[in-house]
Amino acid sequence: MQRFGASRITIGRALRELTQRGLVERIAGSGTYVRQPRTEGSGLVFGLLIPDLGLTEIFEPICYGIAAARQTSQHALLWGSAAPAEASPQTQALQLCDQYIGRKVSGVFFAPLEAPANTYETNLEIVSRLEEARIPIVLLDRCVMPYPQRCRHDLVGIDNRRAGYLAADHLLKQGLRRVSFLAHSSGAPTVDARIAGFREALLANNAPLKGGRVHRLEVIAETTVRPLLTEKRRVEGFVCANDRTAGELMRVLQAMGYRVPRDVRIVGIDDVEYASLLPVPLTTVHQPCREIGEAAMAAMLARIDQLTMLARDIWLECSLVVRQSCGAKTERKGG
Repeated sequence: MQRFGASRITIGRALRELTQRGLVERIAGSGTYVRQPRTEGSGLVFGLLIPDLGLTEIFEPICYGIAAARQTSQHALLWGSAAPAEASPQTQALQLCDQYIGRKVSGVFFAPLEAPANTYETNLEIVSRLEEARIPIVLLDRCVMPYPQRCRHDLVGIDNRRAGYLAADHLLKQGLRRVSFLAHSSGAPTVDARIAGFREALLANNAPLKGGRVHRLEVIAETTVRPLLTEKRRVEGFVCANDRTAGELMRVLQAMGYRVPRDVRIVGIDDVEYASLLPVPLTTVHQPCREIGEAAMAAMLARIDQLTMLARDIWLECSLVVRQSCGAKTERKGG
């Protein structure tokens, strides 16, 4: 105002236009900053921070989708070398985060740590360090906050509440009344969202809530599963938090002499590669992992172009894949 002899209104309009053109960045509570210029077609480098890669089956195809996205051909993905293998997952994730900050990457694709319980603080610390370095973040599959809380970064995945609903509704529509949700005691926020959808399906189908219990077990073993099947009103079907849990449950049930689906019916969530190869092919909710990766790259580039845009939940379609484990005729349902 002093330098150009202009009014406050004129300066405000000028700053808004500069922001719209992507020349400056306005950060609430901090100020207005000149953005680093980027020439058309110039390549960017993005970091992949996925501590559970190799432990959770969905992340490998998601990474493949990021790498195969049409926009990726102009840019590069960086796989950092973490701490020694004997270091904890939290230590490895934090060191990898610091490597990306040191390399001044243009953005980070982050799949928050799922277990053990103390990973919540680690996930928040990673996000805090990237925010301080002003590096855009796109979250994959899950948020760093417990459901239904939400952080201020874009999230790409499926509507996990809908996934839980689809799985439970399918069993209830077959006439089952005692359907339970089964999960490990430590799980990602996605599990809580799936439980919410499971309970919503019970209400929609007028199923007794007492018959639709949620069981969080330390381990899926005969000692923990048997009590669920020997009660007077034993469980008729299980919605499992994911396909791995469903596979573990199926193995335990068969060892105990139960037949799937004749004695107990099972539905999983994720539709990982081996779901159709289990002893009884698994009915499950399909998660389009490759497409999630492609959408994540598009979300990252959109975020870089509009840093002040409100955080978005980008949900891709999930659908029920019916196989033998639920006892129904095989067909594809729901979208």
